[in-house]
Amino acid sequence: MTKTHKMKNILPVFLFLMSTCLLAQNKTPGDSKALRSVNGIVKEMLRLVSGEKGESRNFEAFRNLFLPTANFTVVNHGDSLLQPVETVSLEEFIKLMQDQYYEDGFLEHEISKVVNEYNGMANVFQSFYGRDSENSKARGINNYQLVYYNNRWWIANIVWTIETGNARIPGKYLHH
Repeated sequence: MTKTHKMKNILPVFLFLMSTCLLAQNKTPGDSKALRSVNGIVKEMLRLVSGEKGESRNFEAFRNLFLPTANFTVVNHGDSLLQPVETVSLEEFIKLMQDQYYEDGFLEHEISKVVNEYNGMANVFQSFYGRDSENSKARGINNYQLVYYNNRWWIANIVWTIETGNARIPGKYLHH
């Protein structure tokens, strides 16, 4: 069997599984204007991940931004005490957001973003500024992969990293 023939057999199965995952979500597609644009869903993501001390987060609204198969990956090249790359699922990330670290306050704001979009898929490089409850401040980059389905955008995956002295954020990601 040739490689091309194998791919032709795999593609329908993949498309079926993907549509099943999307339809299985208990979400009302297009229930928010923010989810109908790339800029809107990215802005909504930052709003929902951020919170002042004592402010409760809406985890159902947060889940509604993502495909159920979404992964969250942090690249830790600047901190030798951490694993270089760590990945968690959507539900594992939500569980982490219920940790005291986030409960005590965590704010993340966009500095700038670069959006590339084509045929129902988008990639966003978003530079951000964050501050935690201990007043630790950092800048970094979020890399969003998004797909357009059923009249709205869904975040498929997020990969992010924090700026270090050896890895400064390039200027093209700091200016609108």
